Amino acid sequence: MRLNKFMATCGVASRRHCDEIIEQGRVKINAVITKKLGVQVNPDTDIVTVDDKPLRIKGPFIYIMMNKPVGYITSVKDPQGRKTVMDLLPKTDKRIYPIGRLDYNTSGLLLLTNDGDTAQKLMHPSYEFGKTYIATIKGDISEDELEVLRNGVDIGDFVTSKAQVSVLRHNKEETRIKLTIHEGKNRQIRRMFLALNKQVKSLERVYLGKLYLGNLPLGQCRHLTEDEVQYLLNL
Repeated sequence: MRLNKFMATCGVASRRHCDEIIEQGRVKINAVITKKLGVQVNPDTDIVTVDDKPLRIKGPFIYIMMNKPVGYITSVKDPQGRKTVMDLLPKTDKRIYPIGRLDYNTSGLLLLTNDGDTAQKLMHPSYEFGKTYIATIKGDISEDELEVLRNGVDIGDFVTSKAQVSVLRHNKEETRIKLTIHEGKNRQIRRMFLALNKQVKSLERVYLGKLYLGNLPLGQCRHLTEDEVQYLLNL
């Protein structure tokens, strides 16, 4: 296993930050300082230390799916005292944290874990981890406006990539739309509709990649199945 991956798996930091720690001369393998990036270690036989503290792979890893309600922030703590998604988790002695974010006014699928290495990968744009939402907007939407959503929208400081967009239901009062995006800009879906002068009445995330929220009750959590965990790791 590469040294930086082993360090990240032990919960030291992201792989990139682990490389910096290695270059600073803070890492020893079997009592010998190494500053070489890419070096391989055997977790079963090698003794790796950071600042002279031995590392051990933390486990078992936990992967949780939550159906986040509106009115909770996606954070471990909030200085303003607002409710966080951590308030909805069953009590555990593991240091679990959210993978990515869902806005305060957005509900739906959120993943939480204590596997820092996998979390870092899933949040990186290069992994093209699709995010599928169901948006209910006020009023109707034209086919031309749908094409704008599909082909990229200027949301002020960013032009979105192509998205998959389909209308599920519509009438004069509101339209229900399914969208799949690959970026994760702050309030991106709402800003895409705002660029078209459309008001979002509700927003729910239902898929992350192939992981499906299904009938998980609002505010409830469940552990991922073995197949779901393997899907994440294979990404």
